[in-house]
Amino acid sequence: MSQVRITDWRKLPISLTELCIDTTLRCGQSFRWRKSSSDEWSCALHGRILSLRQDKTHLHYRAAFPTVQGAPLTPPSSTNETDHVEDDTSDLVQHYLNLSPNLGDLYKQWSAADANFKKKAPKFTGVRILKQDAWEALVGFICSSNNNIARISQMHPKVEKLCVHYGPLIGHIDSQPYYDFPSPSALTDPKVEGHLRQLGFGYRAKYLYQTAMMVADERDHNWLESLRNPESPNLGAKPKDAGEMKPGGRDGYRLAHEQLLALQGVGPKVADCVCLMGLGWGEAVPVDTHVWQIAQRDYKFGKGKHKSLTKATYDAIGDHFRSLWGKEAGWAHSVLFTADLRAFSEQLHAKLETEEALVSVKVEDDTLHETRTDVKTDLTDKSVKREWEEDEKKVAEIQETTRTKRATKRRKT
Repeated sequence: MSQVRITDWRKLPISLTELCIDTTLRCGQSFRWRKSSSDEWSCALHGRILSLRQDKTHLHYRAAFPTVQGAPLTPPSSTNETDHVEDDTSDLVQHYLNLSPNLGDLYKQWSAADANFKKKAPKFTGVRILKQDAWEALVGFICSSNNNIARISQMHPKVEKLCVHYGPLIGHIDSQPYYDFPSPSALTDPKVEGHLRQLGFGYRAKYLYQTAMMVADERDHNWLESLRNPESPNLGAKPKDAGEMKPGGRDGYRLAHEQLLALQGVGPKVADCVCLMGLGWGEAVPVDTHVWQIAQRDYKFGKGKHKSLTKATYDAIGDHFRSLWGKEAGWAHSVLFTADLRAFSEQLHAKLETEEALVSVKVEDDTLHETRTDVKTDLTDKSVKREWEEDEKKVAEIQETTRTKRATKRRKT
């Protein structure tokens, strides 16, 4: 068992309205965070096991470092680690969770620009866009394509398999092993595709292997990181100007989006997810079927030339949101998306279980036979493939279970 050196718990003052890790870490951005029964979130990140927990006034964090030197960092290509690795954990937490912007101010700005946002989103605070490693984001969103939000929330075991078989072991906490994310070169062996199929990755195994080959062997060194927004650099680097904001986004964003589309398994939505959550381009607006439904319901899409979710409509939705929310349109759209999902989830939960009792009475030979049948109705999610891009829609499927009790009583005369 690999030993680790665990630091003391430290804390950062931050309210739940500025950051809610329960929402941010499980709303489909990252697929490796593990939550314990004690409400503690943990993930192997940047050469350590990072653990987080939160109360109403503070974010608490600690790090566990391998006692044996040499564990690769996430990502190996963008290492900024020093000999005193533990000293940058506070910086890592603030960088990864994107804590610099004042979220309350952003909500006010987005609400002033959009009445729909003002009505719905401020009730759902604390959502932040993570500053993830670009390679991890790319792999994660290739794996999560063709899935609805219910299945995306179950992505952890699949991505965990990838880390266990191809990533470096960082250490164990309470006998639980933690593996960091594998580098592109770790997935370039010719046997990888077949092995990933055995691990349950299906047709995505080919995409992952081919994309790893392209990134590791066919592109310039550090090519993926070169697509990053210079205003949102890696940990330790200084931000630089990213150029003029245009209706379709800044030139750097458009270039990154276009180049990502050349990779296997990457369509417009996956490219935008990577741009937003892996490369720091805040104006990237991933449009899936749920966002399309929001656009139809709240922003008057679905008529005229935008009757269906074509490529032109996809671009038009992104341009519209950018016109409302500017350089952080993707962040604002993600808040609205998550708030809308939460409202649907609460509505569904209220209907999730209903019970009724059906009582029948039968008299035989002066004996009363009473039969009580409790009927329990469950609404569950079922996935249906959609025609556009990679996504599926979710519909309710009704299942009924019955529980029958019989009682016998002597009839009164």
